[in-house]
Amino acid sequence: MNILITGGAGFIGSHVVRLLVNKYPHYNIVNLDKLTYAGNLANLADVENAPNYTFVRADICDYDTILAILQQYHIDGIIHLAAESHVDRSIRDPFAFARTNVMGTLSMLQAARTYWESLPERYEGKRFYHISTDEVYGALEFDGTFFTEDTRYNPHSPYSASKASSDHFVRAYHDTYGMPTIVTNCSNNYGAYQFPEKLIPLFINNIRNRRPLPVYGKGENVRDWLFVEDHARAIDTIFHSGRVAETYNIGGFNEWRNIDLIKLLIATVDRLLGNPEGHSIDLITYVTDRPGHDLRYAIDSTKLKNELGWQPSLQFEEGLERTVAWYLNNQEWLDNVTSGEYMQYYDQMYNNSNTSNPQ
Repeated sequence: MNILITGGAGFIGSHVVRLLVNKYPHYNIVNLDKLTYAGNLANLADVENAPNYTFVRADICDYDTILAILQQYHIDGIIHLAAESHVDRSIRDPFAFARTNVMGTLSMLQAARTYWESLPERYEGKRFYHISTDEVYGALEFDGTFFTEDTRYNPHSPYSASKASSDHFVRAYHDTYGMPTIVTNCSNNYGAYQFPEKLIPLFINNIRNRRPLPVYGKGENVRDWLFVEDHARAIDTIFHSGRVAETYNIGGFNEWRNIDLIKLLIATVDRLLGNPEGHSIDLITYVTDRPGHDLRYAIDSTKLKNELGWQPSLQFEEGLERTVAWYLNNQEWLDNVTSGEYMQYYDQMYNNSNTSNPQ
């Protein structure tokens, strides 16, 4: 089987690529990434020389290039992760999110349709799997309710609006053209290789360097957290066994108020650094809440558990400890990403062109 993973050099994508490359040596895994600021091939150094792995630098908005790649590598399945994903960035530049998340997804869908419909078997044995977010559902009150697959879409930020639009395009391609599609909506991920603009790696780095920890509002917003390797396992399971045209929610049943998470994070980092208890608590700095900040997200992944047998493997405290330890033990990776030096290296390496199998 030939599988194309878009955004495979990013945080979640790199974990999916690594899992599939190692688990399925008889598959050919093609990692397609534009290598924007959030894409880093250092995330995949351990599999870059695997015989069943290929990297291609390309932009998902470039329809002609995407179609050529699908044809060149005889792609049977697409796991579409490439996206702009930081809410604060979407507030500053919503056009970038519309281009990548909406038009990029449309480009991928149309290229897949064109290629697969040109084959004698057409859609037989093919699959387009689109990874989305719980943010498309809007916000929940503190009333014990959860997002289910039937929850009405109600996005509140340019980021979530762009992802909602892309979800609709994916479903429309099934309904209109018969394309075998699947959509999943996942809660907040944490773990190794996450770009340090997101809360957990940002705060680990700030604690290490004695920098302020900016907390929106009073820190009362609630999120459901899932270990990224569990998300990768879910993607693997759904890609192979999920029902076509279905939606599956992926969550950890693991809700935390931001301020409680931050205090646990501080205690964990201080302990692993050998700092006295409470050493970094003074770094907490309350800042003006961001516009459209949803109060609470919580995912009900019962459907996924009942149909396909998936459930999270780690308790949050264990996963957080592993995550903190990874960042503290990989300070060179963290410093390199924070400095942005890796981006200059890739620009020189590829000279802004599409290149396969870089060595």
